[in-house]
Amino acid sequence: MARAGLTPDRLARAGAELADEIGFDEVTVSELARRFDVKVASLYSHMRNSQDLKTRIALLALEELADRGTAALAGRAGKDALAALGNVYRDYARAHPGRYAAAQLRLDPQVAAASAGGRHSQMTRAILRGYDLTEPDRTHAVRLLGSVFHGYVSLESAGGFSHSAPDSQQSWDRILDALDALLRNWPTSAPS
Repeated sequence: MARAGLTPDRLARAGAELADEIGFDEVTVSELARRFDVKVASLYSHMRNSQDLKTRIALLALEELADRGTAALAGRAGKDALAALGNVYRDYARAHPGRYAAAQLRLDPQVAAASAGGRHSQMTRAILRGYDLTEPDRTHAVRLLGSVFHGYVSLESAGGFSHSAPDSQQSWDRILDALDALLRNWPTSAPS
């Protein structure tokens, strides 16, 4: 019988908190059971295994990020929207490092298709409407923005910018300026 009060949602949220504390890679059903002071077996009525738990944490993180991104983009366009979305990812990674790592988890294609992951692409495409890009350049730009946002956030989170000047905030602001300039002046033809 399942312990009263334990639900898949509650366990996923507790797993997300645990990921922020100890790191996403360290999260297991055993660690979660210790948090609730229950036997591991009692959690298996709510999830199959540690991979299932990690998938649930990833889905939660994708949903939280998409909700924050949607709220941040409301009424914004151009560089203002670009900076707003970039800042959502950066701020989320700082506040929730384990959850941010979870959002990068490779999901089963069917699970991914049903997740909030698609909303992330839609938000980026919404930003790009202000830059007059057509396909396939719009898709190239979505990939560029995702790579820059994730790459910068990952390097910064790992301490990659903490040992030198200028301050990482100054670099971030310049990168957003450069991305805006690039998107406004996107090359008109593909290189041969």
